[in-house]
Amino acid sequence: MSRISDAFKNGKAFIPFITCGDPDLETTKEVVRAAVRAGADLIELGIPFSDPTAEGPVIQEASLRALEGGATTDRIFEMAGQLTADVDVPMVFMTYANVVWSYGIDRFGERCRQNGICGIILPDVPFEEKGEFEEALGKYSVELVSLIAPTSAERTAMIAREAKGFIYIVSSLGVTGVRSEITTDISSIVSIIRENTDVPCAVGFGISRPEQAAAMAAVSDGAIVGSAIVRILARYGKEAAGPVEDYVREMKAAVMGEA
Repeated sequence: MSRISDAFKNGKAFIPFITCGDPDLETTKEVVRAAVRAGADLIELGIPFSDPTAEGPVIQEASLRALEGGATTDRIFEMAGQLTADVDVPMVFMTYANVVWSYGIDRFGERCRQNGICGIILPDVPFEEKGEFEEALGKYSVELVSLIAPTSAERTAMIAREAKGFIYIVSSLGVTGVRSEITTDISSIVSIIRENTDVPCAVGFGISRPEQAAAMAAVSDGAIVGSAIVRILARYGKEAAGPVEDYVREMKAAVMGEA
């Protein structure tokens, strides 16, 4: 079992996304630790990028605040190492191809290994173009997480068969952000995934309320929440750790069917 897959071994997983450096890296560390105390099973750490094409305005604004506050890839690696020294749940980066390219793929992979990061999500790298990233990062035990969207259609089975770590199911078309309802037939997508791999799958994009998280976890292996958490950070700033902990505890209970 991979380090990432370990996040799913004790039941349905709750996966929060946190933009590194919003409002500063010290707060990011506090928020990550708070989320883990509240039951988060895996942490997505967003490396801010100036042109985050998959992100809605909430995460775009968070990336801008982080960049203006001095968050750099090197400083984020250093922060990640401090976290993984005492935080037991697996952590993955979510960022964009240009961030990894400009840093150097091998150098990026080596820094991930040194600082305990076991996976990466690159939403702008299509399945057909993942080879170079997957091969290079794999040398450093960094798994490239696959995304499957409602538009993947006949490619779903192919993507699932080659997936590592976990599969990120994109619930809705468009960019990230809170949605009033999720109408995609997630169970059909999961059915195809189950026929082709044992790699766990979790649903993200648009989830913000406990009932949404519970519904998505009921048909998959977990729920991913980003924008709703980033909005808490935007509201509370350096005092966000407590509110995030309360929110994650509520959402974790929901995915476990305890809410």
